[in-house]
Amino acid sequence: MHSSKIALRYAKSLLSLALERSSVDLVTDDMQMFGRVVAENRDLRVLLESPVVNADKKQKVFDAIFGGRVHEMTHAFIRILISKGREDILAEVAAAYVALNKKRKGVLTSQVVTAVPLDDTLRAAVNKIVTQMNDGGMIEVNEVVDPEIIGGFVLKVEDRMVDASVQSQLRMLHHELIDKTYEALI
Repeated sequence: MHSSKIALRYAKSLLSLALERSSVDLVTDDMQMFGRVVAENRDLRVLLESPVVNADKKQKVFDAIFGGRVHEMTHAFIRILISKGREDILAEVAAAYVALNKKRKGVLTSQVVTAVPLDDTLRAAVNKIVTQMNDGGMIEVNEVVDPEIIGGFVLKVEDRMVDASVQSQLRMLHHELIDKTYEALI
């Protein structure tokens, strides 16, 4: 089974338990923190993915880093994952949990990619467009700067994408010019 499917199953289980015990917000905060720490710390990622380091040592490292800083349900859940040898997908489980909780609340996640950082006027315009795409519902906009798109923007909302970048327009023009056959006029 693909690891993202496994991570999604674990995330669903944790969300179900958190809902049952009215601890959704606390566990969500823990999962967001855990995702950030794993993303920012290469050594921790290597440790979690290492088949050489045994589960007891991984658990001790986890307890040293997160002990007392996370909700007891989160702590117990991660202990179970480590004991089952699934610590390599902890970051995926955390991301899936956060995404499932946002979906449960009706909050869509979107991403806008621009060549330069957005100013307040453009940010307001993007938020307006994204809110209209979600029929006025809640939406979270993540801003990414990528100079390679040259100009314009790429907007992704769930499974929809609007690519109004200069890079995309140049690519389309390039394909148009290559695909056309021109005959010399005599």
